[in-house]
Amino acid sequence: MHIVYIHQYYCNPQMAGGIRSYEQARRLVARGHTVDVITTDITPGERELGWRVTDDDGVRVHWFRVPYSNNMSYARRLRAFAEFMVLAAARAARLKADLVFATSTPLTVAVPGVIAAKLRRVPFVFEVRDLWPEVPIEMGALRNPVARGLAGALASFAYRNAAEVIALSPGMAAGVTARRPRTRTTVIPNAADIDLFAVDTDDVARFRAEHDWLGDRPLIVYTGALGAVNGVEYLVKAAARMRELDPEIRVLIVGHGKEWEPTKDLAARTGLLRETVFMWEKVPKSALPVILGAATMSSSFVRPIRGLWDNSANKFFDALAASRPIAVNYGGWQADLIRDTGAGLVLDPQDTDAAASQLVRHLRDELWLKQAREAAHRLAVERFSRDLLFADFAAVLEAAAGQSAPAAAERSAPAPIERSAPAN
Repeated sequence: MHIVYIHQYYCNPQMAGGIRSYEQARRLVARGHTVDVITTDITPGERELGWRVTDDDGVRVHWFRVPYSNNMSYARRLRAFAEFMVLAAARAARLKADLVFATSTPLTVAVPGVIAAKLRRVPFVFEVRDLWPEVPIEMGALRNPVARGLAGALASFAYRNAAEVIALSPGMAAGVTARRPRTRTTVIPNAADIDLFAVDTDDVARFRAEHDWLGDRPLIVYTGALGAVNGVEYLVKAAARMRELDPEIRVLIVGHGKEWEPTKDLAARTGLLRETVFMWEKVPKSALPVILGAATMSSSFVRPIRGLWDNSANKFFDALAASRPIAVNYGGWQADLIRDTGAGLVLDPQDTDAAASQLVRHLRDELWLKQAREAAHRLAVERFSRDLLFADFAAVLEAAAGQSAPAAAERSAPAPIERSAPAN
């Protein structure tokens, strides 16, 4: 089967960002399929016209440089979305395909996906990574009634034209079917790349020894975006109280985004920067395993907005892959997993002093840490391993294209797959 795979912000392990599309695409190739990924090149540099084609483990990746940054204005970001939408539609329409797959965000990637699928008369499968426009509306970022109406219409357009929708969490799937009840949906969350995060203990020891501020001290890490939804200043505020309770605890924030400078400024104003809190610019995905390997605990944060509970944070699954406890400050399905298995901590979403006390108590509890690491590892292996979830993913695509595929239910290992069939 020839698959055209549209993802505006595709990353491979040498880049900073999630590698879900890379891992899925290369496994599709290993399964015998041909995959063309259509994406943008947002690395710093001069603007270039024309497509550049590379090979990522057998996957043909088509890159077009479309500048984008979280620091851009809302209008400028919309322009980048629209520009890629037009470019991707033209590129995808020229490629041979037996199936077209598009993954959001942004929601506009559905347009080239539907156009290419209709021109080629092949099925279209759409993946929802963030629920739009529901989340930006709840956050107050999408206030214009006309813009809300257009965004809602675009979501309905994507769902209506999809043979199936893949959602990254149960809440996202519920949002899809709430908007269009007849939509076939399958839940396939982000995954734990267990092999990638298997690091040598000597490398971890060397990492700790190379940084005088760390040594053998307890370490909390945050890796990923510092955007409007994340509210990473929560961790800095908690660190101020942690320093009072246990001055030896260290916090490492690795990432990028619009809130990078405000977060850094807060750490500096409170006297934490380069004393308790350390901040590094984003690193390639391949550099994360040793960082998480050196961590006592990882973390994931969002602002106290209910719609954000339905996220499927890469950092959550990276922590599981690294067998590290994960601390979150939100409810929802990931918090439920933590409570049910003991794989981490669920912190108060607003009381950072209470969160600090909870973190300090557990960072020094060796028995709890051992049990939490074991629970995280079990979740990674039994529920969220990349290979298990890829089998579900491949089954959806092959079924949509009319090809035979092993049913997910036939596997002996449990998987978090949920399906909502259309009404009769």
